[in-house]
Amino acid sequence: MRIMKRDSLILACDRAGNPSAWLNTETAIHLATTDRLLAALGAHSRIVYGGVNASSGRRSRVVLSSILLTNARVRQHRWEPTYEPPLTNKALFARDGCLCLYCGNHFAAGELTRDHVIPTSRGGANAWTNVASACRNCNHRKGNRTPAEWGIELIAVPYAPCHAEHLILNGKTMLGDQMDFLLLRVKRR
Repeated sequence: MRIMKRDSLILACDRAGNPSAWLNTETAIHLATTDRLLAALGAHSRIVYGGVNASSGRRSRVVLSSILLTNARVRQHRWEPTYEPPLTNKALFARDGCLCLYCGNHFAAGELTRDHVIPTSRGGANAWTNVASACRNCNHRKGNRTPAEWGIELIAVPYAPCHAEHLILNGKTMLGDQMDFLLLRVKRR
């Protein structure tokens, strides 16, 4: 048993073993104490101590694994080929590696903007396959044009991540066993 870091989130899986969400410690303890866990799947664990029982004198404790199999219902739609996870700037910038897909320079997430490859004013959708990370300068210079009209090509093709990849993009402090578990479920393009 390897000890989890204190600030590490816990990966929850539905009853079919599909990764479903990141849990904080309090939510995981709630699931454990209300008998909603089926199994511990992770290689790392954390012991959380509670109070002392007045009659027995024993201190309560809950052992939490880094990956928990819960009895949550299976949300099959997340694993269908047409599923697109919610589009957020945090996940978008992580998908693009904090690069401006126009100039290729690396920026902090706070210095990037969401650019619509085909502008929304010209019928472009606010969807994963039509957005790219762009620095403020490139986004301003591109304006209301397509990359072809601007005379530049994108460094990478925008794509919609699958649910497992979306969990990776939104993970904060991810443990190795959690990353391995999620990578096995990422669709190869």
